[in-house]
Amino acid sequence: MAAAGPAEVVVVGSCMTDLVSLTTRLPKAGETIHGHKFFIGFGGKGANQCIQAARLGAKTLMICKVGKDSFGNDYIENFKRNGISTEFVGQTEDAATGAASIIVNGEGQNVIVIVAGANLLLDSEDLKRAANAICKAKVIICQLEITPAISLEALKMAYSNGVKTLFNPAPAHAELDPQFYTHSDIFCCNESEAEILTGIPVGSPEDAGKVGLVLLKRGCKLVIVTLGAEGCVMISVDDPTPKHVPAGKVRAVDTTGAGDSFVGALAFCMACYPNLSMEEMVRKSNFIASVSVQASGTQSSYPYRKDLPQDLF
Repeated sequence: MAAAGPAEVVVVGSCMTDLVSLTTRLPKAGETIHGHKFFIGFGGKGANQCIQAARLGAKTLMICKVGKDSFGNDYIENFKRNGISTEFVGQTEDAATGAASIIVNGEGQNVIVIVAGANLLLDSEDLKRAANAICKAKVIICQLEITPAISLEALKMAYSNGVKTLFNPAPAHAELDPQFYTHSDIFCCNESEAEILTGIPVGSPEDAGKVGLVLLKRGCKLVIVTLGAEGCVMISVDDPTPKHVPAGKVRAVDTTGAGDSFVGALAFCMACYPNLSMEEMVRKSNFIASVSVQASGTQSSYPYRKDLPQDLF
């Protein structure tokens, strides 16, 4: 069971059952190809981020909605196994548990189709029930796999109570409500999300710095643009010179969920090591995400504290 006392990291977001096929290459339109392995895993950006923070040692709580179906039941058990409070995991008969069909090729690249299902039924009433947990947290994480207005409401609730807000605009919407920028203490996106939000293609750390400047002008306080194997670029109101924080070189087996590992690790650092510099938190998060890409699956690839170098902690 989850540890007693208020949760340090609260995640308002999505749960998805991952239906994963491994194949040598991605199929073309209209093409059927043979894969060599199939498995069912646990995913969804919100849950992924929550699981990674929990495995590193943060007290975590998930606010989400799943279906009253076998996938939903299994997901609740998955949270419990990972020591995450399920007090605010709702089950509905009005939609199926969210699902993601994922194809991964031999290089670890993927294509994903998500059907949000029950995730889109998380509503204001659910947030009101969990208001006490949200307002007592150290960090809240939100994304865009649930109804965006609900993510924004959660961010505002936390922000107005002095809780650090970490927002991951994924999947990105070109017409994002401007209040997302002003209510995020940390705004963390990847290259493709950065381009959708700003229209600036990101092919280098320099491009990521340009994106960061645009997002600061929109009201963000601190922006992190993740660049996969290249690490990430951070820029803030206090230090408006973009800073590239590289990642160590590793051989990627499966990059699915690496961005969520990074976000979960960052939330853990913010909650449990608030006196570290942001650059140091980002370095640690880069390292943890780089461990995750060296194993297949999403949450199944997320490291536990005991399996990581202890000087990280």
